Amino acid sequence: MALSRPRHAVLTGAPGAGKTTLLDAAAVAGLRTSPEVARRILQQPGGMALREADPLAFAEAMAEAHAREFERHRDHGQVVLFDRGFPDVVGFLDVSGLPVPQAVDRACRTLRYSGPVLRAPPWAEIYVQDAQRIQDWDQAVASDAAVTAAWRRYGYEVADLPLAPVEERLAFLRRKLQLDAA
Repeated sequence: MALSRPRHAVLTGAPGAGKTTLLDAAAVAGLRTSPEVARRILQQPGGMALREADPLAFAEAMAEAHAREFERHRDHGQVVLFDRGFPDVVGFLDVSGLPVPQAVDRACRTLRYSGPVLRAPPWAEIYVQDAQRIQDWDQAVASDAAVTAAWRRYGYEVADLPLAPVEERLAFLRRKLQLDAA
């Protein structure tokens, strides 16, 4: 059955819960993917300093990068799997105690993802901090709660990924995307 418009599916959830690993496995399996924009910003010179010194400007940079990725994949005919999306920026702002700029709110309301939103819940057994993932465990859990609430606030249904090896998560993802349906 052909879809009348592209499906934009999203991986969201806790930092360090296996989203990027699943995204990489999905790409190897032939799915079109869009990497996490926040990590790319943080890896650029001055990215970590921007996050620390001006979290609002960092959030706006994330929203702009999400908009570019959304536009890049807008007219693509197959499923696109995004590592995070616009409501993730709102969750970041909420957990940081910052207001949501009108432009970010407008993007959340008008640039809509049409595929499922899949949440990687906090998973203590695999959580590891790194150069860009600076949250401790409690902060990672709080971030997940804020991000999940933001997705729901913008009218999305959020389905949890299983706490399982990447192969099982990929099979779950394929079922949710109806890629194995005849």
